[in-house]
Amino acid sequence: MRKALSRDPPQTRAWQRMLSGRRLDLIDPSPVDIEIEDIAHGLARVARWNGQTTGEHAFSVAQHSLVVEEIAAHIRPELEPRWRLAALLHDASEYVIGDMISPFKAALGMDYRSFEERLEASIHIRFGLPAKAPAAIKGLIKSADRACAFFEATQLAGFSQSEALALFGAPPTGYLLHVEPLAPAAAQARYLQRFAVLSEAAGFRGGVAAFGSE
Repeated sequence: MRKALSRDPPQTRAWQRMLSGRRLDLIDPSPVDIEIEDIAHGLARVARWNGQTTGEHAFSVAQHSLVVEEIAAHIRPELEPRWRLAALLHDASEYVIGDMISPFKAALGMDYRSFEERLEASIHIRFGLPAKAPAAIKGLIKSADRACAFFEATQLAGFSQSEALALFGAPPTGYLLHVEPLAPAAAQARYLQRFAVLSEAAGFRGGVAAFGSE
């Protein structure tokens, strides 16, 4: 009578292959496996509001990120290029994990948050930014993010002005936005163009930043 061969349990795959050819470990992401082309491609195809928006195209996370960077600079005109770059990259982790709406993130709890934070830190390091932005910068980006959400909610997602004001607060004085969702290829191209401008202005040179990480 033959003995059954013992087999090790199959390992659960915890990596994703990107179009660049990089293989990103989702549990322990390495900065060397992160490429801006993968980020731009992914974010241009991730829909805000789970796609529940009007128009021919979804409003992508890539386009949202462009607006958030612009609003952050409107709120603080003297904002340094590196922090404008941080604003552009504020949702970059969503090229891997998608754009989960805030109520679902809250339901998932701290495990999701810690995973998101590890990926965000790796993205920052890859592009010459401190792993964690200062609290004041994070607060500024959050304010810009909420302002952008106000415009998206009222113009694309069917929210009334009063609902949006209650959820997101009023947008900054003097900033107006007409939201026109772009096709994925156009959003991707604009994201890459803006990244190139900001990363050069910030002193980023292919993995080495010309400034400190304070």
